[in-house]
Amino acid sequence: MKAVTIDGFGAEPRLTDLPAPQPGPGELLVRLHAAALNPFDWKVADGALRDAVEHRFPLVLGSDGAGVVERIGEGVNRFRLGDTVYGQFMNVARGHGSYAEYVLVPEDGRLARIPEDLPFGVAAALPTASATAYQAIEAARLDTGQIILVNGASGGVGQSAIQFAVHEGARVLATAAPDIAGHLRDLGAHETLDFTATPVAEQVLAAHPDGIDAVLDLITHPGGDIDAFAALLKPGGRLISTNHATDPEALAAREIHGVNLSSSPSQAELAALADLAAAGKLRVTVDREISLADAPAAVARARSGHARGKTVILL
Repeated sequence: MKAVTIDGFGAEPRLTDLPAPQPGPGELLVRLHAAALNPFDWKVADGALRDAVEHRFPLVLGSDGAGVVERIGEGVNRFRLGDTVYGQFMNVARGHGSYAEYVLVPEDGRLARIPEDLPFGVAAALPTASATAYQAIEAARLDTGQIILVNGASGGVGQSAIQFAVHEGARVLATAAPDIAGHLRDLGAHETLDFTATPVAEQVLAAHPDGIDAVLDLITHPGGDIDAFAALLKPGGRLISTNHATDPEALAAREIHGVNLSSSPSQAELAALADLAAAGKLRVTVDREISLADAPAAVARARSGHARGKTVILL
């Protein structure tokens, strides 16, 4: 099978030929039709999990994908041959990932069926980005009329977060470059803030001097100036970081709830997200569609940031 692999931490991704894996007891072999790029993919390639779990090389990159169940192992009873499925397929200990024509997944893994008429490319774009957004907005505990800032709103997580927050009745402030601001307002953002103009925190404070209720920060990394966003919050406000940049104890002393979010979607959440997307209640922007052969170059481009939606590999 064709796959995009690395031979060690920090190595350049390359298109290679590997034997197709065979399902063992409780496993499915999925013929992938689409995979999606996520920042977590190249963080893993750089060694983000090297101290947490053993890695097998060559390691197939990628977590998110969608396809068709082609073979099933002994004891599988939740899925059948021919089922269309999507989910998260990364298993670094076995060298498995979704930038490949075939991938194994346990039937009790992060996997759900795809509703009829939901394209493979859209389904592949959902698992990490939309599940992270859903769990982040749940953690924000928004009430109707409250104000949330989504910092880093132009990417896949941010665009889904806008929609989930609006569904909760919140007013959404979204950071955006001018070329995508209109699209974010179309998704429901009430105000867009041009982060290329003046510091975002200054813009928020000028427009909302009494403070806001929540911040979802998708940008700041540990050691960055996340305190500028904490300073925007009212007492009891919530600061959610997807990069583990908050210090919950220090924030608690200021009557602010700090949350370092690690997303891990359940099968039920994946099924719900797919149903929302199929019904048109969750809009997923596929910014680019590429071939598997183009994936190594796409990873290099994506590292620079400034996403405008999801990049999807069609297989």
